[in-house]
Amino acid sequence: MALELKNPHSVLAALKTRPIDVTEIRLTAGASQGNWGDVADEARSHGIPVVVRKAPPQKMKRRQSEDQGRRTAGSVALVKPRIPSSLGELFAMDKTEGESRGLWLALDCIQDPHNIGAIFRTAGFFGVRGIILTKDRSAPLNGTVYDVASGGMEGVPFAVETNLSRAITEAKAAGIWIMGTSEHAEEDVATYSQDRPWMVVIGNEEKGLRRLTLEQCDVVCRLTSAGLVDSLNASVAAGIMIARFSPFGPGVK
Repeated sequence: MALELKNPHSVLAALKTRPIDVTEIRLTAGASQGNWGDVADEARSHGIPVVVRKAPPQKMKRRQSEDQGRRTAGSVALVKPRIPSSLGELFAMDKTEGESRGLWLALDCIQDPHNIGAIFRTAGFFGVRGIILTKDRSAPLNGTVYDVASGGMEGVPFAVETNLSRAITEAKAAGIWIMGTSEHAEEDVATYSQDRPWMVVIGNEEKGLRRLTLEQCDVVCRLTSAGLVDSLNASVAAGIMIARFSPFGPGVK
């Protein structure tokens, strides 16, 4: 079943990477300019139907008028969800870059689709090599995830696994080191550097990492608070870890 995407940036990314999976663009009247106009032009270049719906005859509310042309105006694209990668594909090392290069993520039962979308957006910005998600007790990869990711869902390979512990074992076999995150860890994240390929594991918003996941980690570290707030949103914590350990991020030579 196709997803209804409302963020034109997410739609453009899908059109540029897998146009065959974009089945239709539905624009509201007045939304053919700006980002949605770019979507329409790109879709037409691939022979994808673009339908412009007429505005309703009743008087439009001020808020609706201000939102015309934005992602909240009612324009949508029908896009098939991406097919997950296998773990073998996810952990394939790029010999041209060297086996010690790369950053992966594992999300242990993240339940807020906004968090997952935000993590994919940051991962796409920093060039994360791949993300493992848990099949059970996790938010589905729905339209909200794709819209919040703003294109990040198109550029980052991901696998959806029933058994995260087994997936981590395969990551280790591929030469990847596992770094768990926990506010209760004894060591600070500053203890470690980009000296090896890491997989950073982010835990559930309320319960953190599960026991079996923690037991699989080579190291467990924390982001130490320097103020009154002693914890971070899961996607914010993931963003900090990505920025710190990605060897492909902006400014890295």
